[in-house]
Order: sequence, then C-alpha cells, then structure tokens
Amino acid sequence: MTLGVIEAPALVLFSGGQDSATCLVWALARFARVETIGFDYRQRHRVELGCRGAILGRLRGEFPAWGAKLGDDHLLDLGVLGDISETALTRDSEIAFGEGGLPNTFVPGRNLVFFTLAAALGYRRGLRHLVGGMCETDYSGYPDCRDDTLKALQATLSLGMDHRFVIHTPLMWRDKAATWALAEALGGAALVELIRTESHSCYRGERGEEHDWGYGCGACPACDLRAQGYRRYIANR
Repeated sequence: MTLGVIEAPALVLFSGGQDSATCLVWALARFARVETIGFDYRQRHRVELGCRGAILGRLRGEFPAWGAKLGDDHLLDLGVLGDISETALTRDSEIAFGEGGLPNTFVPGRNLVFFTLAAALGYRRGLRHLVGGMCETDYSGYPDCRDDTLKALQATLSLGMDHRFVIHTPLMWRDKAATWALAEALGGAALVELIRTESHSCYRGERGEEHDWGYGCGACPACDLRAQGYRRYIANR
C-alpha cells in the first residue's frame, strides 16, 4: 500500500500488541520519521513489553526502508497507574463483566494518561502527530477507545499545551480481520507473519503455545478476538 508521505515526524503509542504494531507500520508508510512510546503500568501481560524490541528489530532488518525512518523508542514507568487500578489487567483475577456492563479489563483513564504523556513528550521533541491503535468496531466497550473521546482529547491537549496535536487512529473503524488485511496491504505476507509471531495480545500474558493466529492462552477475550479476526481474514483472502 502506498500512502502520501507527510513530511513531519510522528509518535506511535506502541505496546507490542497486534494493533499497535500495525499502526506503527501504518505510520512508517505515512510519516517522514517515527518515534515510539510504550508504558509499563505493571500490566498482567507485561510480556508484551518484551515483544516491542523484537518487532522493532525485525522491522529494521527485514524492511530497511521503514527501518531508516525509525527514531528513538521511549518506555515510561507508569507503575502508579497499576497501583490505583483494581482490574483484571493489573491484578491476577478472573476476567468478567462488572455491574455497569464494562469488562473488568478496563483500566480507567489509561488511554487518556497515555496520550497526555505522549503529547508532553511530543511537545518537547516537536512531534505533533500522535498515533494510537484504539478501535470502536470490535472493542470491549472501553469508553476511552471511542472516537468522540479521542477527538475531545485532541482538542484538550492542543489547547492545554498551546501546541496543535493531531491524534490518528487508523484502526478506529476496522475490525480485527480488516486489521490483518491492512498489515498485508502495507507489507505483504512477510509483515503479517512478523505481527503474527512477534506481537502479543493475550491478557494473561501467555506465550507458551503457538496457534495459527499467534501466541496466547487461546481462551481470554483478547485471544478470542484476535483468533476470530485472523480466521476471517484468511477466509476472505
């Protein structure tokens, strides 16, 4: 896929998961230079943080045109977010739905904090374009993934820092099958295989067993979503 290059740098929220890895490549195809930022909030699936280096390394080695655009990677310690969050992503507890209908994997304020800190870093480094993998199409009902939330946040950050930011969410209206298809359009079968084997989505942080869609426990909501999307993508090819 050929995208019009924006002669400006971007900062990608890069967790090591499928969505953020796809967004990273989308940004590399679109922007002149790309930096990445990740967050350690004591998440139960912290194994995803270890996947970040492997993905970045393989992108540099196997896709040199994109590798040449990769700039600094930043990893921030957000342990305080884990400390105040009683969720199934920050505690060893069963995944379930709460009384309000939200799954207990929802970490209140997470994406708001992530983008605020990304904007603060971007302000210092001259990065106006912020890229995240949030999605309304097949998400779990997280209110901080909604398009309206992120549009409001873009306005708030721009006003609060007197610095025009643009928040890009290329997956907002794509389901998981379409996300796999986007990876193929951007980098062919080689990129799909890289994301399949190196990225991490499993909420339980398990990477012991390889499935057709990648590594994970195969039973949590994140694994189920990823598996169903991969199989629809394969069926539609």
